[in-house]
Amino acid sequence: MLKTKALRKILVATASLFIIMTIYLIPTTEKTINTNFEFEYITNLANSSIYLLDSNKHLVKTKILLDNDDLILDIKSVINNLTLNSNSKFSDKLQALIPLNTKLNEVRVEEDTVYLDFSKEFLTVKEELSSKLIESIVYSLTELDDINKVYISVNGTPLDSYPNTDKKLTLPLSRDIGINKEYCLTSLNDITKVVIYYNENIDNDLFYVPVTKYINDDKEKIDIIVEELTTSYIYEDNLQSILNENLVLTDKEIVDGVFILDFNDYLFDGDSKLKEEVLYTLSYSVFANYDINVINFKVNGESVSNVKRSDLL
Repeated sequence: MLKTKALRKILVATASLFIIMTIYLIPTTEKTINTNFEFEYITNLANSSIYLLDSNKHLVKTKILLDNDDLILDIKSVINNLTLNSNSKFSDKLQALIPLNTKLNEVRVEEDTVYLDFSKEFLTVKEELSSKLIESIVYSLTELDDINKVYISVNGTPLDSYPNTDKKLTLPLSRDIGINKEYCLTSLNDITKVVIYYNENIDNDLFYVPVTKYINDDKEKIDIIVEELTTSYIYEDNLQSILNENLVLTDKEIVDGVFILDFNDYLFDGDSKLKEEVLYTLSYSVFANYDINVINFKVNGESVSNVKRSDLL
């Protein structure tokens, strides 16, 4: 009797362990936009993004891990990742732009502005990369919470122009300077500036590339975004959009800080699923152009996803 009970307990324990291991090892095939956010919460680590130069001279949004509890240390980590060195952990096709041997003499934060003072090596950047260098620093640092402006000096002298050029800068700098700028103008009147995130495949990984477009178009920016991302023509061969060309924005409204966007069925892929990449492409583009905190995505009037600005990497 005791032997039978013992065997029964062993069998139950073995079966339970087998079930637990099976559940644990089964891969999940469906991605959701919250997966990475839950991981960050559990591990108590934070992700941010920096902008590195690709082989086509575009600044590409690239994720980094920040494990500091101090904003100044996070800023130093960002600058370190943006500085050329022999220990880069990024793809060979992505390049940091702050020149080799550049030192960060001083960093401080006052309200929403970070003040950076670099050594003289900062000015050795090539002229053709000068604007990309400034855009990379400004866009990377303003990814951090509470940083909206960047003030740059070199050995105590304010940087009043792009290095090695006559193009003037007005300090402090914000994202108003644009990134990967493209001018599609037929007139100097009624100019609209809109930031659109495209996709680029680098070493079989999907990256996001913001492009600031200056165009003569009086349509709502969200309509321009959807139109640009669903067109069959992309202005650069290496850039792409994964949005279906039949996607249509049927309705839009902002209610209590929430941007409600209603699309037709083509927001889904062929398996009636909402791809994370589609949400990221649209969300990055919307948040770059609108001062809102939440996007509510709908399909034919039914809510399918909410994306918060604070959760989007």
